[in-house]
Amino acid sequence: MSSKVVCVTGGSGCIGSWLVHLLLDRGYTVHATVKDLKDENETKHLEALEGAETRLRLFQIDLLDYNSITAAVKGCAGVFHLASPCIVDRVYDPQKELLDPAIKGTVNVLTAAKEAGRIAGLTLNIASKRSYGIPYQKLWLRKRAWEFAKEKGLDVVVVNPGTVMGPVISPRLNASMLMLLRILQGCTETYENFFMGSVHFKDVALAHILVYENKSATGRHLCVEAISRYGDLVAKVAELYPEYKVPRLPRDTQPGLLRAKDGSKKLIDLGLEFIPMEQIIRDGVESLKSKGFIS
Repeated sequence: MSSKVVCVTGGSGCIGSWLVHLLLDRGYTVHATVKDLKDENETKHLEALEGAETRLRLFQIDLLDYNSITAAVKGCAGVFHLASPCIVDRVYDPQKELLDPAIKGTVNVLTAAKEAGRIAGLTLNIASKRSYGIPYQKLWLRKRAWEFAKEKGLDVVVVNPGTVMGPVISPRLNASMLMLLRILQGCTETYENFFMGSVHFKDVALAHILVYENKSATGRHLCVEAISRYGDLVAKVAELYPEYKVPRLPRDTQPGLLRAKDGSKKLIDLGLEFIPMEQIIRDGVESLKSKGFIS
């Protein structure tokens, strides 16, 4: 089993696409999972990446179908588990839309990784969001991951990204980029129980690779360029793009959330230099323009 063969679940998503891109750049062979191999919106942008022709294999999986996951992780030395729902709008069936794919799906991935044999590392991406049942989901996943790892001898590390934005590789927007789009369109929602800081797609992908390649990395790694409030983000968008109908919001949108530049100290200590909020916003807005979401 080559240490340069890894699996990325949720490989077609915004973060997953960036992770696959950077892994291919570093010479890895990647098993990337998608929901539907016949859907070009999930496959075409991955197949267009440099190195994909010879070192990328796509697998169709259902997180609730254990056998489909085992096929994807077979022969891999590491697994990056990104395939988990992240929804900012109202959820009408939390069990079906959030908890089953997140909890049962993660248990299936953990089990498949263990059964695959010599898995060197398994990195879980658990978004740092707090709304619509996600506190239970996030805490349960973290607790279950540690318990399972201890029981089965797996090396598990968790990356907790904040609001992830920047240049979009995939044709579909993630929840965070939809939030940015809504800001530009004048949405006055304050996301009081959602926002805790922004981070660039590239930095989240790099964070996953850093904790995988650095065997001293353990536990949970918060991944934001700084801990900040949603009002800070909106104010910066308004400053950079006055031509759009950006709402005027109070800066104190998350009372009690303490701003901090070194909230991601563990990743900073591993050598990650975070892209600042201003560049994250610029890259995100220009990507929305280039893809035709705004003019």
